[in-house]
Amino acid sequence: MGHLVGKDVFRKLGIKIDGMETRAPWNDKLHAVLKELYTPAEAEVVIKMPYGLATIEQLEKVTGYKRTALRHILDGLTQKGLVLDIWINDAYHFAPSPLVVGIFEFTMMRVGPNLNTKEWAKLLSEYMDRSFFAANFGQGEQFSIFRALPYEEAVKQSEFSEVLDYEKASMLIAQADKFSIGLCSCRHEKMHLGEKSCDVPLESCSQFGYAAEMMIRHNLAREVSRSEMEEHFARSRETGLVLTADNVQKNMKFVCHCCGCCCNLLKGISHYGYPNIIVTSSLLAEINDETCTGCGKCAKACPINAITMSAAGQLEKKRKQDAGVNTEICLGCGVCALKCPNGSLKLAKREQSVIHPETTFERIMLQCLEKGTLQNQIFADPGRIDQKFMRAFVGAFLRLPPVKKALLSDKLRSGFLNAMKDGVKKQGKDWVLDM
Repeated sequence: MGHLVGKDVFRKLGIKIDGMETRAPWNDKLHAVLKELYTPAEAEVVIKMPYGLATIEQLEKVTGYKRTALRHILDGLTQKGLVLDIWINDAYHFAPSPLVVGIFEFTMMRVGPNLNTKEWAKLLSEYMDRSFFAANFGQGEQFSIFRALPYEEAVKQSEFSEVLDYEKASMLIAQADKFSIGLCSCRHEKMHLGEKSCDVPLESCSQFGYAAEMMIRHNLAREVSRSEMEEHFARSRETGLVLTADNVQKNMKFVCHCCGCCCNLLKGISHYGYPNIIVTSSLLAEINDETCTGCGKCAKACPINAITMSAAGQLEKKRKQDAGVNTEICLGCGVCALKCPNGSLKLAKREQSVIHPETTFERIMLQCLEKGTLQNQIFADPGRIDQKFMRAFVGAFLRLPPVKKALLSDKLRSGFLNAMKDGVKKQGKDWVLDM
């Protein structure tokens, strides 16, 4: 087994991570991050891993490592959150962590003695700047990992019955069987950079189901009860935090509780101008012009400056200011409505439909198609020469703008996803479709 050495191993690791659902453009800053977080042996194993989930037996074959040595390396990687391990069908299945959600979040959620957290915060902050956001959201991408979860109390009463269950935090909590809460990676990062200006507690990131089980097992979060999770969401409502959820309709795995001063996602919208970083809810902030007093509390509450105040346009109005909603960037989160003192601002249904993938499988397929990395999911074994050829051939085809546009269109998207599902079923991996 020929081992990779020196900087080359981290360059190849960078290529591997860049080929996942979140792009990771290469530069010296990424090299510094990878060299700090991975050992050369860990990097080599991740490079040789399939892009999708694989058992320990499959990893023995593709990496060339013996079981004992491989298990030792995987233990180190999973404890650091650099490899995911999920219990499925009586066995652990492993997959490399993407940059987001993955390497960044789990690194900054780690707790315990002798951790180089301040250095990690510095390196990750230096890398994840405008170029990172441009690589992932600079072409108007529709399918992000994140979506805004609206506060139910902010929804216009006449339209509340039309809000689907997957957009209700109460239903998410009711349907889950396991809960955990860990450090907010963004606030933890900002604290070590000396940039945390809010008094929101560090421990605020919530996980559900099998994601919670994995986080608890690796000491990345602590287990909580259903009632404690309900109280946690209630505190976020009172504080005015944006609920940023896993962008799926079924088996949602996480909800971030985001503030405008620390959250990298919200800053990506407000500072860098990429509103598609977070997919909107199916709702939109709507102001009742007849009852609005122009107090400006809604504008102050909005973390992305989607509401602005301007001089009242009509002399007969009893207020000095008018509030206006920028519908191009409004997330439909409801934080503004919760701060309105007289109920003049509520969430109403958007006229234009919003696409939220049904499952994690669908989201990853659509993300990878947009990002130009779908071929890596289809031909996932990096060690096979025939698959290397097919990745290059199919990848070139799928990256053609007309092909990509057609497959993502309303007309062909369902057919494309069904074809991908059929391929998974033929491999006997039906369980992937329910994740």
